[in-house]
Amino acid sequence: MKVLANDGIAAGGKKKLEEAGFEVITTKVAQEQLSNYIKENEISALIVRSATKVRKDVIDSCPSLKAIGRAGVGMDNIDVEYARSKGLYVFNTPAASSSSVAELVFAHLFGAVRFLYDANRNMPLEGDSRFKDLKKSYAAGSELRGKTLGIIGFGRIGREVAKIALGIGMKVIASDSTKGEAEITLEFYNHQEIKIPIKTEPVEELIKHADFITLHVPSQKEPILGKEEFSQMKKGVGIINAARGGVIDEVALVEAIDDGKVAFAGLDTFENEPSPAIKILMHPNISLSPHIGAATNEAQERIGYELAEQLISHFQ
Repeated sequence: MKVLANDGIAAGGKKKLEEAGFEVITTKVAQEQLSNYIKENEISALIVRSATKVRKDVIDSCPSLKAIGRAGVGMDNIDVEYARSKGLYVFNTPAASSSSVAELVFAHLFGAVRFLYDANRNMPLEGDSRFKDLKKSYAAGSELRGKTLGIIGFGRIGREVAKIALGIGMKVIASDSTKGEAEITLEFYNHQEIKIPIKTEPVEELIKHADFITLHVPSQKEPILGKEEFSQMKKGVGIINAARGGVIDEVALVEAIDDGKVAFAGLDTFENEPSPAIKILMHPNISLSPHIGAATNEAQERIGYELAEQLISHFQ
């Protein structure tokens, strides 16, 4: 049985599949040639990340295809319901990259409250000539400890974010469909565990008293945070989006930053990937990364193993 990992697969996952009798092909096939390649090579399973799109035309033209695996969480690049209606096994790896995304959230947060995103731009240019001036301009940093982090979306990634926040002494609130409490488990290196209740509330309440807001939701038809939501936030709030492009109205975000309502934003995902708006890319108060939330060696290994385990379980 042939598996095409069109956007690649970690060595551990590839080895596990091969040991189970699968032939794993890691040739990168261009989108316009994908259907023909699958048909000509009688591919049974297709593994993709975010680059390759598996739409209705590919599904209809590839009768040999029996399974589609998404190496990651979001499956907006796959016509999931249509594929399943045709009898294909469609799956993703929702747990494997949670820790990696959560750590990137804090990379943006730590960098932003100490202006590292701007200092890293200016130090190479002016560090030798304006060192004291730069030191003064970046001297008003703040700490995360004691501040309130609002987490919009409290699934696997949101809960991993909460664990890190609690570990550094932040207060945590999370959005949920109903008011109440959610419980997370903090696990330590010596196998000790502590269960901690997290207050949950609707988004419209959370945004009013959070010092920092981070989003961890699937792709949305309309932005969760727009002009009206920014107007309800505390002055000087920080916004992080490592979820999906489009969950924040980027025009409204830039306006809120320019008005001083939002102090900074950290963006890993964008409305117009892979060509983010120039206003976003050039803004001095936005920390940027190119959709790398799950892009750690450890996460890719976990994703590879999870993909392999699901395919093996399904077919054998």
